[in-house]
Amino acid sequence: MKSTFKILFYLKKNNPKPDRTVPVMGRITIDGTISQFSLKMTVPPNLWVTKAGKLTGKSTLAVKTNLALDKIRVDINRHYQEVMQADGFATADKVKNAYLGLGVKQDTFLTLFTKHNQEFSRKVGYNRSQATYSKHCLLYKHVENYIKQEYKRIDIFLKELNLAFINGFEHYLRTEKECSTNTIWCYMIGVKHIVAIARNSGQLTINPFAGYLISPEQKDRGFLNKEELNLLVNAKMKNAQYELVRDLFVFSCFCG
Repeated sequence: MKSTFKILFYLKKNNPKPDRTVPVMGRITIDGTISQFSLKMTVPPNLWVTKAGKLTGKSTLAVKTNLALDKIRVDINRHYQEVMQADGFATADKVKNAYLGLGVKQDTFLTLFTKHNQEFSRKVGYNRSQATYSKHCLLYKHVENYIKQEYKRIDIFLKELNLAFINGFEHYLRTEKECSTNTIWCYMIGVKHIVAIARNSGQLTINPFAGYLISPEQKDRGFLNKEELNLLVNAKMKNAQYELVRDLFVFSCFCG
């Protein structure tokens, strides 16, 4: 038997605020069970369309509020599907609690990223380099700032990661940080690595990178002239590993 699942947004008109706005409430109905909760937002009652469950007009307030309501509706629908998939049935309270994160331990992206960087730092000097560790820390700051700017939060749940998050982060790097395509490509490899950790541990069931494509751009890096090559040949390397890399490169230069 198919479950009857409905989401309704309505105004709590008996609790107006000093600025004459009223709170917006949410109501989830599943097979006769009902659960209500606050959406943590207030709106002018004269702009509210009861049947549509959103504001009328094209003002900045209306557009932003309606986008927020649409996102909440999508999130609740996603949690409903997850509850049904996990338990085989759903009640209004179960879906509401899943949406609000009540009684459920939810892993977050930056928490996992922090743990990864901490573990990586302990390997520096052994089988990992300080430069690579610094790159991971810089990527963490970029993701942290993106979440603060885009989601107005300090972290994001792993279950919220999707293609929109990935595309949004790329846009952030390209516009806010003015990164080149090749730099973005390198950053995305780092993000994909953290996502892979979450998926391998069972913390994340979907692949947010599904459908995402980015390729490095070919760059003409030029070539070394005779004087530059001689400088490299005679350069003093700081350890044997660097000497080996230098010698292999010089060998390839002379042998094609």
